[in-house]
Amino acid sequence: MILVENEGINNPHLNLALEEYIVRNFGTETDYLLFYVNSPSIIIGKNQNTLEEINHEYVKEKELYVVRRVSGGGAVYHDFGNLNFSFITNHDITSLNNFKKVTAPIVNALEKLGVHAEMKGRNDVVVNDKKISGNAQFSTGKRMISHGTLMLDSDLNEVSKALTVKMSKIKSKGHKSARSRVANISEFMDHKISVEEFRKAIIEHLFEGDTDFKTYRLSEEEWEAVHQLKKEKYDTWDWNFGRSPKFNIRRENRFSSGTFDIRIFVEKGHIQALTIFGDFFGFQPIEGLEEALTGIRYEEEELEKVISEVELNQFIGGIEEKEFLSLLYGSDEVV
Repeated sequence: MILVENEGINNPHLNLALEEYIVRNFGTETDYLLFYVNSPSIIIGKNQNTLEEINHEYVKEKELYVVRRVSGGGAVYHDFGNLNFSFITNHDITSLNNFKKVTAPIVNALEKLGVHAEMKGRNDVVVNDKKISGNAQFSTGKRMISHGTLMLDSDLNEVSKALTVKMSKIKSKGHKSARSRVANISEFMDHKISVEEFRKAIIEHLFEGDTDFKTYRLSEEEWEAVHQLKKEKYDTWDWNFGRSPKFNIRRENRFSSGTFDIRIFVEKGHIQALTIFGDFFGFQPIEGLEEALTGIRYEEEELEKVISEVELNQFIGGIEEKEFLSLLYGSDEVV
């Protein structure tokens, strides 16, 4: 097994691109091990509806990264107190979805650090029934990624806030995350250590004390390819939001201008149909506004742009643009 250096990169877009680049392009003669720490971010499972998983307003306020990964499973919060590991190996049917097998080296390493962890349920590593690691897999058919989190000293308050969804009444075919009781690994250790010290200790135990293990550093050309993958895939709205399964949203609210009940159908991240019901007044048929909003990306900036370009009060008298935007995309609190 060869350790791949990520050069201390904390950008989740780039780290996920690096992971995918390795599994698709590195040789099949050996296994690879990758560790990385991401800046505060939410990492979305491949088959999830992003809007169902994040607290959009909080994400925007805190400027959190939101990135979709290639593997399935649920949404997870990353920050500087969380260490991510990734085993890149040949595809093995006995390892696929066998999280007990693939996480065994990590569980053993934690045991040597005095942390009595175990794989429990489908894909979680727990201590005293509290989740300290979530795991997922991706296979190309020839090579596979088995990766997971190790929450050493994450801000658990941020985990809760970032993943508490305010936009309710979404019905989709996406796989919703199951929220578990979580804890930091540091809670079960005798003394505090930094993430870097923790990383070194895990590596030492994974390589069974062999300090002469092989480390690989990507060439300049390989890094250029990783950055290109980041630009073409992981930086894009289409991958991170547009790939969400089709879903329906019902948005209800009451303003001084009237009550509203809006039904929105979204597919491939774009509004395919939108109907506005309510007891509001307007001069122009509401169908004109519905048509203006149909076909655009279902994201706040696009909605705001369209709203600013139409004469909103011609369709809905007495409503502010910000009010209508919050109705389409904001929290579900009634004003």
